[in-house]
Formats: sequence, C-alpha cells, structure tokens
Amino acid sequence: MPSKRKSGAGAASASAQRGKAKKPKEAPAEAQEQQLNSEFSERLSDASSNNVVPSNRACAGDRRRRGAGVPVRRGSDHQGGSSPEMAKTVSGFGQGNMEGDESGVYNCRVTPVEQDFDDFHLDILIAWLCIVMLDMSMHTREPIRDNVLSGPEWVREVLYGHPRRVYEAFRMERHVFLNLCDLMKARGWLKDSRYIRVDEQIGIFLSMICHKNSNRDLCERFQRSGQTISKYFTIVLKAVVKPAKEVIVPPSFDVVPKEILMDPNHTRYFKGCIGAIDGTHVPTSVPVSKQIPFTSKKGITTQNVMCVCSFDMTFSFVYAGWEGCANDRRVLSTALETPRLKFPRPPLGKYYLADSGYAAIPGFLTPFKDERYLLSDYRGRLIQPRTTKELFNYRHSSLRNVIERSFAALKNRFFILRHMPSFTIRKQAFIVIACCAIHNYIRNQDRRDKNFSLYEDLEDLFGPTQDEVTNDTLTEEGTEMNMLRKSIANMMAKDHNMPEIP
Repeated sequence: MPSKRKSGAGAASASAQRGKAKKPKEAPAEAQEQQLNSEFSERLSDASSNNVVPSNRACAGDRRRRGAGVPVRRGSDHQGGSSPEMAKTVSGFGQGNMEGDESGVYNCRVTPVEQDFDDFHLDILIAWLCIVMLDMSMHTREPIRDNVLSGPEWVREVLYGHPRRVYEAFRMERHVFLNLCDLMKARGWLKDSRYIRVDEQIGIFLSMICHKNSNRDLCERFQRSGQTISKYFTIVLKAVVKPAKEVIVPPSFDVVPKEILMDPNHTRYFKGCIGAIDGTHVPTSVPVSKQIPFTSKKGITTQNVMCVCSFDMTFSFVYAGWEGCANDRRVLSTALETPRLKFPRPPLGKYYLADSGYAAIPGFLTPFKDERYLLSDYRGRLIQPRTTKELFNYRHSSLRNVIERSFAALKNRFFILRHMPSFTIRKQAFIVIACCAIHNYIRNQDRRDKNFSLYEDLEDLFGPTQDEVTNDTLTEEGTEMNMLRKSIANMMAKDHNMPEIP
C-alpha cells in the first residue's frame, strides 16, 4: 500500500514535471497572431476539402476568441469524408472561461454540405464543378458595343465636321439634314427617346437606305443592338411616309413649266405638257412561293413602280408595290380607277408625256409607233431625224427624258433601291415611297444639290433602253390625243421644211 501511494505521488510529480516541460514559452504578439491566422486558414482549407463549411456562429466564436488571444482548437481529428462524425453537430463554444482559460475546449460548429462521399464520388463532383465553372467562364456576359465613339458622338462629329463628311454619310447637306430633323420634331412625327435622339434616329435610317450597310454594319457604327437598329428604322420609315402626302404633290396645272418656256425646241409645241410618266423596276426580296409573279423580263424579282414627275425632277405621284411582270398600262389603269389613290388627272388641254408602253388615252401623249424614239437612236451628228414622225419622236423623247433622269438620280442616291433587304413586300413598297419623299424634300431645300447636278444635262443621259417597252398590241383608241400628236408633228414639219403627215 505504501508503495502504491508512493508510485501515485511519483506519478503526479512526474506529470507535473512533464506539464512544466511541455509548457511553451510565451511568443511575441506578432508571432502568435501569425500562428492563429495559419491555424484558421488551415481549418478553412480542411473544411473545404471535406465538403463542410463552418457555421456563422462558429466562425464568429473563432474571431472573438482570436481577438481575446485564445488559441482555437479543433473539435475533432476528422480527416476524411467518410467518417460518421461528419453528420454530427459538434458542441458549440464549449466549456471554459471565455477570458483565456486554456483548459476549456472550444470547438467549431460545422455543417455538412451534402451527404458523405467517398473518394470516387468526390472526384466526380469536383470534375463536374470544374466543367460548370469552365462553361460559365466561356459564356460570361460582356459588353460587345464598347467603342469609345458611340452613335450620338459619331453623328455630332459628322454634323459639325467637314461639310463633305455630312454629304458622304447622309447624302445631303448639313442644313437639309438639320431642317429634316426639325420638321419631324415640330410635326410630332419623331421625338427624342430615352436613349436615342431624333438626329441619330434619322442617321440610322439614312445610313441604311443610302449606303450598302447591313444591320450588323449599323450596329457597329452606332454601337447599338440589332433589335434597336431595326426598331428605329421602322419608326423613322413610318414617320417619313407621313409627309410624303405634303412633299409628293403635282405642280400647278395653270402655269407652263419654265423648263419648257426657256427651251426653244419645245416652247412652241409642248405648252400643254405638265410632266412625264413612266415605270421603273426596283429589285425586291419575296418568298419562293411568290417569286413567279414578281419575276421581270430580266429574270429577277422586282416590283414595278409607276411615277409621275414634273420638269424640275420632283415626283408628283408614286405608285409602288406592283409585281415585276405587271404591264405599265395595267398599273396606270388601276391608278386611274382607284379613287383613294388620288391620281393627279390633267385637266382639259393638259397632258403627260408617256412612252409607247401606255395607251393614247386623254391626258397622255404617246409617240408614233414603229419609229425611232430613244435619244440613243439619234446619237451622233450624222444620225438626224429624216421624217416628220421621227422629228416628233425625237423632241418627245428629249422632253420625256426628265423621268429617266429623275429615276437615275433617285437610285444613285439611295442604294437600297438597287439591293433591297429581306423585308415584307408592303414594307419594301413603303421604302420606295419614303425614298421618293426624301428625294423631293432635298430638291426643294437645295436646288444646287450635287446628285441632281449630275443628271440635269440632257446630253449626258439618254435613258436606259431596257425601260422602254413597245406594246404592238395596243390599239389607237385616243382619237383626241392622236389628233393632237398629228398637229404638233405637222407644226414641226413646217418649221423644218419637211412633208406633213396627211
């Protein structure tokens, strides 16, 4: 018994000595802080590797104990993910003194993310997470329109830069563009939206119809989305069609055009002429099921557009949307029979000049058939009219050539009329009307426009021969117009010492 007490006392003494030997020396405050941080980071890495996350309460307890200088100890020696202790809730802030009693055990409260996994399933989970993160990184939403020069800034730079840049960008002078913007805002046809001003809206529209620009090109130019470009193109198109009724109007029928009065070759013979009429073909995009009626004689899908113009190269009537295979005579007949179109019928004693594709009905003066007519047929000094009918046709063609020059100026300004995008047929017809309206507006605002000056000289343009259609099946049904044509021809014959027509 004494030996046992001795051994017990000796054991207690040895234990005390070992405790004193194992007691670490007090480290400096910085070293202790680094040790605490390393232990805390190690615990976080162990928790993430074991698919567990410390609860908010446990982490808060760790921060309080670390602030008090108390070392944080782990509540379990769990290293793997398959231990049943993962499913247990480890005791909270333990037993002991919060003010620094080292005998107390302070454990972290951990919560399992999912049920326990073995190494194989854990590898599969990690691989899946890597694939998801890779997919997210490849499809991250980033701004694509991040150019420094945005749409409003580009429009402002063009408008207040060199005048040539304005004409090249919008195919009109600066004052014409600004007046058009003011007109649209004053009439309430266009207004500034939250993000796009009226000048940028019209700039988008003009960039589409005047140049070979696709929707993607305009997205890059104006730094807008494709949906925004299409939306405001349609808005401006509807707005431009509204003033077409005010811009596309016939001239006064009571006044002889000054272009005829100032021309000695025509002032004696065509005082009753008020304009010219003809049709032109505009390429169109139609579905396959509708391509047959829209196919023209050239084998391409077009729409037949009938226009009436005055001698100052402005359009006074536009009728668009007809199939490419439609006859000019049929289009005119429909326009005359449809009251809502309000075709400007010439009064008594007045008439339009028309080619041989139209019937000689009252109000429409046509040339003699089976005779040379086009200006290109009389090109050269040695090729002169030999008969009275040829002389009449030559004068008639040189005066009616204004409609050909107007079509040429129109298509030269608006590139979209040569390559029409894939819009609906109705929308394509509205685009033609809008182009004609802007054509007239520019002519009224700027008589010295560069594009019009290219086609004002009669000698430089003889008219395309493919637009002239001779229909031999037409009958001589306009007795009044035939008599007028014969009298004008005989008047020319007297002036040029040629035999008259009996």
